[in-house]
Amino acid sequence: MSEIDPLPSAPAMLPESATEPAISMDAELPPELPLRRAASGTRYVRGMRRHLRALRVVMNALLLLALLYTITITRALLIPLVLAAFIGLALNPIVAAGARVRLPRWLTASVLVISLMVGIGTGVGQLAQPAVGWFQGAPAAIRHFVPKLKGLTQPLEAANRATQTLVAGHPVRSSSSQPSPVSFSTWDVVSTAPKVLAAVLSVVLLVFFFLIYGDSMLRRLVEITPGFTYKRHAVTIVRSIQTEISRYLLTALSINAGLGAVTACMLWLYGVPDPLLWGAVAMFANFIPYVGAIVTTIVLSIVCMLYANDASFDVFLPVLTFAGITAIEGNLITPFIQGRSMRLSPIAILLWLLIWGWLWGIPGALLAVPILTCTKLITERVHGWEWFAHIVQR
Repeated sequence: MSEIDPLPSAPAMLPESATEPAISMDAELPPELPLRRAASGTRYVRGMRRHLRALRVVMNALLLLALLYTITITRALLIPLVLAAFIGLALNPIVAAGARVRLPRWLTASVLVISLMVGIGTGVGQLAQPAVGWFQGAPAAIRHFVPKLKGLTQPLEAANRATQTLVAGHPVRSSSSQPSPVSFSTWDVVSTAPKVLAAVLSVVLLVFFFLIYGDSMLRRLVEITPGFTYKRHAVTIVRSIQTEISRYLLTALSINAGLGAVTACMLWLYGVPDPLLWGAVAMFANFIPYVGAIVTTIVLSIVCMLYANDASFDVFLPVLTFAGITAIEGNLITPFIQGRSMRLSPIAILLWLLIWGWLWGIPGALLAVPILTCTKLITERVHGWEWFAHIVQR
C-alpha cells in the first residue's frame, strides 16, 4: 500500500483570489474620514436649527398679527370686559373682607355695585351740564378773547403782510373765518343713549358677577392643573397676582382722585369756571402718564385764556400751578406710595400707549398703563416670561 500523501496546507487549498490581502473589520479607517463625517453632521444640525429658528420667528410674527387683528375687531366686546375685570379686581378685597366676617358675597357685591352706580351717576349729572355748556359757549368765548390778542399779534401780522407783499407783488388781504358754533341736537342724544346704556349695563353686570363668582372660577382653573405641587404653585401665583393688581388699581385710583380734588380746589381759588369739571378731566387723564398731564395742561391753558378778562401773564398762573402739582405727584408722591416694583420704563409706557391707542382709541389709551402694569406683575411670576417684566421695568 502506497504511502498516503499528507493533506495540503490551508493556503494551498484556497483559491488564488482568496490569497489576496483584504481589509478586515478591525482595520483602522483613514484619520480624515471620521472628521469629515462629524463636520457634515454638525453642519446639518446647525442648518436644521437655523431653519427651525427662522420658522419659529415667522410663526410668532403671524401669531402676533392675528392677535392684533382679533383685538382690533373685537374691541367693542373686549373694552367692557377688560374694564369690568379691572374694577372687579379693585373691589375684590372688600368682598373678600366681607366674606371673612360671614357676609354673603352677593350682598357685599350688591352694595358695592349700587354705591358705584350712584356715585358715577351723581358725578355724571353734576358734570354733564357744565361740559355741554362749555362746548356750546366756546365759540363765543373765542370770539370775545381774540380781539384782546391783537395788541400782541399785531406786529406779527404786519410782518406777515409785508412778507406776502414782497413775494406776491401786491398787498394780500387777510381773511378771517368765524368758527362754527358747536351744537347738540336731540337726535344725537337719542341715537347715542342706547349704546352708552348697553355698555354701562354690560360693565355693571360683569363687575357684579366677577365679584360673586370670580374666586370660584379661579378655584376651578386651579383644580384642573395636574399634580399637587403644580396646584399649590398655581394657587400661590394667582393669589399674589390678584393681591398686587388690586393694590395697584386702588392706589392708582386714590392718587388720581387726590390729584383731581387738588386741581379742582386750586382752580376754584383762582376763580376758573367749572373747577369740578376740569378736576375730573385731570383725574381721568392722569391714568395716561406723561401724555395725560400734557393734555390737561393744554386744556387748562385754553380754558384760562378763554375766560380771562385780559391777555396778561396772570392768565397762566393756574396752568403753572397745575404743572407744579403734577410734577410733585409724578416724581415724589406716586413713586413713594407705589414703590419701585410698580415703576415702569417711560419708553415702554409710550410704546404701550401708542399700541393700545392705535388699537382701541381713547379707551385703549386710558387702559394701556393698567394693562401694562398687570402684565408686568403676571410675567414676573410665570416661568419663561421674566424677560418681559425686566424690559418694561425702570
